Amino acid sequence: MRSSEINSVGGWALRRAMLSERRSRTSPAFGRQVQSKYSLAAEAFVHELASNVLVRVVLNPRRVLLRTDPHANSMKKTSQLLTLLAVGAAAFLISCGKTETTTTTTSPEVGAPISEPVNPTPMPTPPPASEKRLTIGYSDWPGWVAWEIGIKKGWFAEEGVNVQFEWMDYVASMEAYGAGKLDAVTMTNGDALVTGATAKPSVCVVINDFSNGNDMLIAKPGINSVKDLKGKKVALEEGFVPHLLVLKALEANGMSDADITIVNTPTNDTPQVLKSDDISAICAWQPSSGAALKQVAGSKPIYTSRDVPGLIYDGLFVTEYSLKYRRDDWVKVVKVWYRIVDYIKDEGNTDDVLSILSARVNVKPDEYEPFLDGTYILSLEEALDVWRNAPGLKSVYGSSEISDAFNVKFEVYKEPIDYTAYFDRTLTKEVAKAMK
Repeated sequence: MRSSEINSVGGWALRRAMLSERRSRTSPAFGRQVQSKYSLAAEAFVHELASNVLVRVVLNPRRVLLRTDPHANSMKKTSQLLTLLAVGAAAFLISCGKTETTTTTTSPEVGAPISEPVNPTPMPTPPPASEKRLTIGYSDWPGWVAWEIGIKKGWFAEEGVNVQFEWMDYVASMEAYGAGKLDAVTMTNGDALVTGATAKPSVCVVINDFSNGNDMLIAKPGINSVKDLKGKKVALEEGFVPHLLVLKALEANGMSDADITIVNTPTNDTPQVLKSDDISAICAWQPSSGAALKQVAGSKPIYTSRDVPGLIYDGLFVTEYSLKYRRDDWVKVVKVWYRIVDYIKDEGNTDDVLSILSARVNVKPDEYEPFLDGTYILSLEEALDVWRNAPGLKSVYGSSEISDAFNVKFEVYKEPIDYTAYFDRTLTKEVAKAMK
């Protein structure tokens, strides 16, 4: 990468980190790992300048992803010494006119008729015929771990599609996707909008599931409802899904964020913070939410993502390039997915399903069962309904409109985007027609 590009991206990373703090969703049993504030951005910036490698930056509603070399820890002292240099360099770049450019688009009205996606972006020359393997990055979330069933059963080979699944940290998977190392990656619909606005566009071909209780608003003993939180302090990570969940909880109870005091808290710290005398509730995702329930006796969830199904959709997002030139193969992948879904939903297969999924994340089957229960995996018919372009959370389009507005409000990116370009329902429709 040319040094001018390094400077531009690195400076942008530092400025963005100064504006907003974001963290990552990742860990064993689909936990999320906390990233630092803009000190990490400065260190990453300097490290990348030193190594002459482009800083990988991926922003999304839950995190700012600023990844360094796997051996970056060995350079910690050096990076710390160079942090001031990074800040100065960024300031110099800004003063020299290194500014961001933004393309403004207007989101279409939800529910308005839309044509099936047509990509106006010029595509490079098609890959050679010998390049047949599709690479997919997947990570620790039950709706994505479920792909493991198709892998173990050999169903992709049976369908005649050569697929290589890469098991990765969620952060790393999006970085690899943004770097062009993957044909597809598993992401939330909100994350896809952000990676598209800040790194690399994608197109969803499978809607796997929606969060169905794994994200929780947890209150201390004595707080029995959302309304009981009026005038109280709630700890959550601002600008992330828990923040959106709390806003939805308040709205459902005729309240607003003016009725509570939000204490900005890293999600991984919320179990400990709930012990504080002045905190009445926290909002977090698993496993932090589960840890909070265990650490504070008598605490309980008073609102969860089960109360707002469709707030968070999880899907398989493909590069525009791969979808254009390998569409028939992606149809086969979609077909395998619904074979997986049918297998999961057959109660006679529950033990085998839990065995396969839990083995992938190195936990016991009985420990994994609550995680799976908190994830609503969509049947083919349910997915077709979710693919409708309609307002509200029962449609991936309506849900994405809400995510888009949330991202703009909390400055994840600056302007509304055309979220309809991120979804292609035609593959699911084709599979449904073939299965009739």
